[in-house]
Amino acid sequence: MSSRMQFRGPARQQGAIGLMAALTLTTALGFMLLVVDSGRLYLEQRSLQRLADVAALEAVSRNGDCQSAGLSAAAYALESATRNGYSANDDMTLNTACGSLQTGTKNLRAFVVDASKKEAIRVVVTHTVTTSVAAGIYALMGSGPLNLTTQLSATAVSAPAVLPPLAMLTIGSTALTVDSSKSAALNLLWGQMLDGSLNLSVAGWQGLVDSQINLLDYLNQLALDVNVSAGNYTQLLNTSIGMTQLLDTAITVLQASGPTTSVAVSGLTGLKAAAGGTSIVLGQMLQVQTGTVSSALNTNLQLFQLVEAFIQLANSKNAAVASIPLNVPGLGNVDVKVKVIEPPQLSAIGNPALVTGQLNDPNRIFVRTAQVRTLLSLDLPVLGLISGLPNAIKSSSLVGGLTDVLNDVLGLDLAKALNSAFCALGGTCERTDLEILATSSIDIALDVASANSFVTGYNCASDATKTLTTQINTSLVKLKVGDIDMANAFSSSADVSVQPLALIDVGAITCTIPLLGLGQEHCDPASRKPFYGGGLGVKIETSVAGNQSTHVYHQPPEIKQPPQLYSLSTTGIVSSLNATLSGVQVKAYEPTGSSLLGNLLSVAASTLSGVQSTLGSVIKSLLSPILDPILDGLLSNLGINLNQVDVGANLSCKPPGRPSLVI
Repeated sequence: MSSRMQFRGPARQQGAIGLMAALTLTTALGFMLLVVDSGRLYLEQRSLQRLADVAALEAVSRNGDCQSAGLSAAAYALESATRNGYSANDDMTLNTACGSLQTGTKNLRAFVVDASKKEAIRVVVTHTVTTSVAAGIYALMGSGPLNLTTQLSATAVSAPAVLPPLAMLTIGSTALTVDSSKSAALNLLWGQMLDGSLNLSVAGWQGLVDSQINLLDYLNQLALDVNVSAGNYTQLLNTSIGMTQLLDTAITVLQASGPTTSVAVSGLTGLKAAAGGTSIVLGQMLQVQTGTVSSALNTNLQLFQLVEAFIQLANSKNAAVASIPLNVPGLGNVDVKVKVIEPPQLSAIGNPALVTGQLNDPNRIFVRTAQVRTLLSLDLPVLGLISGLPNAIKSSSLVGGLTDVLNDVLGLDLAKALNSAFCALGGTCERTDLEILATSSIDIALDVASANSFVTGYNCASDATKTLTTQINTSLVKLKVGDIDMANAFSSSADVSVQPLALIDVGAITCTIPLLGLGQEHCDPASRKPFYGGGLGVKIETSVAGNQSTHVYHQPPEIKQPPQLYSLSTTGIVSSLNATLSGVQVKAYEPTGSSLLGNLLSVAASTLSGVQSTLGSVIKSLLSPILDPILDGLLSNLGINLNQVDVGANLSCKPPGRPSLVI
């Protein structure tokens, strides 16, 4: 009995172990099924939440709202969700709402729906999936109906970061359309400023005018191209970068925008071929206030204006002087030389709360046009075409007035005194030789200083009443007429120096006189000594002072939107310059030799009041047909309009920063 019990014991134990193993395996399989099934639901929920988060963030980053068809937050969220796997055909739904955030008594934030606001955007995504095994078992054990599907839901609320107010100024006037004549003028002017040759088509120029480029995208791409740390805009703006690289980066950014920019890309490619090796520092034309966040740079600039500023900045650094032929009525073609002396400050961005309103403020938001110098020289044969110029100099009001003075002092007839023979006995001697209009050319310099504008104040009490106050200073224009040394005329550190234009030159010439006057007298023109007996000259140095004006922009648009433009009209520059020409300066040249006549010319200069009015009227008739095409045509191709200053302004009182998830 006992032995049988010992024999059967292990068999019974083996059966118990097998049963326990089966139960354990079944339990393990059950738990594995629950883990896999729960993992499936967890991954579905996680994917759904990620889809909602990204959609909400994109709707905010693209400045979407719930009222504008073109800026629909719902459309932006749907685009983002679709890229990340959303499909309405897969039992999924997406709901987008705009509103604001409110903080409750327990410091918990809650989303409040309000379609008129876009302080926050909520995205709710749902997905219907197969019910889990655990949920199914629970439903079987309950009294309710068995549902084979479960609806998962994910909610995300995104809002932009709150940033300090931002103001932006731009300056300059640009052509709205480019025709064939303007295209040829731009090719000639811009090409020579780059010290190369340019041949862009009308379509290429118009493509630059019609295209916008995002400043943030451009600077980020440029930092990548020149190996500057991402986000280090201060270093980037202070780095010397070649013109070719700047244009290459612009091409890269435009190409990323799609095929619609192909015409503008074609224009940039043509410019790159003429760019040469000039390097520029972007900080000299784009001002970003220290501490400005990167999102403040998320704004658009007109591509034409940006490239125009590149070229002006490059021309101020290289030695190239553009030589442009102008067709002046009554004169034919006149060659005009142009150079940028000081580059423009195209755009400025910063916090208006930091500015003091002073021009030397390190935090100023300041823009300016370029300072441009133009020079031209008219040869004497061309001057002869100006009706009345030689006659005016020979007229009684000038030479006749001088004769009267000399006759009063000496009792002599000037013409006889100058032509009488002093070497009656023959031999070699010097005679007095009078030249009228004793010059080979007349030089004209037109210096156009920078027009500028800067922020002096702002008001951000509400979006409905926000304002930006600026001071606008128009250009100071200087005009100089006389004898100019062209070799040193384009110095960026020194003003143009003008010497008087010689009108009367009492010189001495060596003549051979036959003995006792028998035979023909011979004078050697090469022996002439200019101003030996003195002379009279004239020069003009006049200017039209710039004006100051305060302008308040009411409700200027947000950053990244087209700016609100203000055009400050000025007086007609040509007429203003002509009105100041009464101050023609007459200079008496001291004699280089011993001459009583030269000393008398010095006395006579102070008595010839008719000289100023006579020459003034003649020079007015000379300058007007020359200055008009320079001011109206040539300088406008540089974005400079002397008859008005165009300043654009933007103000964001609550600029959208980098979006974040808030609920």
